[in-house]
Amino acid sequence: MTAPHGTAGNFKSWLREEIDKRNRLSETLFSEYAWRLSELCREMAERFQDGGKLLAFGRGAYATDAEHVSVEFVHPVIVGKKALPALDISFYGDHAVKVLGKPQDMLMTFASNQGDPVAQTLINDAKEKGLLTFSLQGKGADLSLTLPDVDPFIAQEMIEMMYHTLWETVHVFFEHHPIKSHEAIGAGAASFLYSFLGSEEDHAMRESAGPDEIPVKKSDRKMHDTLLEVAASIRMKAQDDAELRVKVAETMADEIAAAISLLQEARAQSGRALIFGNGGSATDANDFAYDLVHPLTSLQPYPAISLSREGAVLSALANDIGPDVLFMRQIIAQATSQDVAIGISTSGGSKNVLMAFEEARKRGMRTIALLGYDGGEVVRRRLADIAIVVPSDYIPRIQEVQATIYHIIRQGVG
Repeated sequence: MTAPHGTAGNFKSWLREEIDKRNRLSETLFSEYAWRLSELCREMAERFQDGGKLLAFGRGAYATDAEHVSVEFVHPVIVGKKALPALDISFYGDHAVKVLGKPQDMLMTFASNQGDPVAQTLINDAKEKGLLTFSLQGKGADLSLTLPDVDPFIAQEMIEMMYHTLWETVHVFFEHHPIKSHEAIGAGAASFLYSFLGSEEDHAMRESAGPDEIPVKKSDRKMHDTLLEVAASIRMKAQDDAELRVKVAETMADEIAAAISLLQEARAQSGRALIFGNGGSATDANDFAYDLVHPLTSLQPYPAISLSREGAVLSALANDIGPDVLFMRQIIAQATSQDVAIGISTSGGSKNVLMAFEEARKRGMRTIALLGYDGGEVVRRRLADIAIVVPSDYIPRIQEVQATIYHIIRQGVG
């Protein structure tokens, strides 16, 4: 469904309806899966401790999810957290698990609700070798999720929330060392993520978390209680996302509508979208560009380029000049004044993003920024014609709501 033309009130009603769809599904999904996710996170932590690695696979639009998983685990955004071995194996195709997988490893595949035969082959190979498996979406894995009647953009947002939750919770379980002895209970250095662990709020949290009535041996009670608390926190994270989406819809509706109009105007003038970001935001830039060029639904293709996609170009620029020019130099090479520069940044302060916006301005381009926190230097220096700010200081929640925003923009552009 594309955004309605007409009054601002019509657009805001449509936007709120899109937000409500996501929030209803999120509440249902994470209420159902919270307990199972907490169990699987514990097993992931054990496998990482045993030397296992996480393999991620996706094709087409879902390749960007595999990229995102890899960067989140290898380069955690929380200072002091372990860099965990993860690898995007999408490039290596249907023999990847047979060649690269080991029994202590984990495999996470991404696909549409129709499934992916290559992903299914990898899941089958992984099961034979003893890997822990996640099929998002698909079947036959230790965790299989399929959302048959859900808009593909919304389904992808739910899946991003799910793997962010897995990443966050794995780091919490590392604080329970040694996990297999069931000796530890507090959240340790990760307590700011799960501030209620070991607190007076435990009982109330357990009541809402899931299977509190499951019989548990006394020796396992501490770990069982922790699993319940983590399951409750997973539900809380989904609620945090829901509240943040509503807040953005209330405060940023005019900016979202303006971004849609700007991209429509650029298309009418044969302009393109040049999209860029770092780390997890790079994978979002890739996802947004793919969705524009090759939409998952019956929308018109839109010319777009991700400046975060070209690994050889990025490494050459970083090596020969430095990381600050990664996007600026590509704008010099690629852009025209009819194009739109779209920067995605959680902080709004990355120097290469700032320099890209400055160069875009010099070339007469229009600019859109998707930002977190208070918008950072992009807002303070007014480098973007349109700045859409997710008012949060926690990166996973910012990225999840930014995905909602650019998917809604994609729908609105038509």
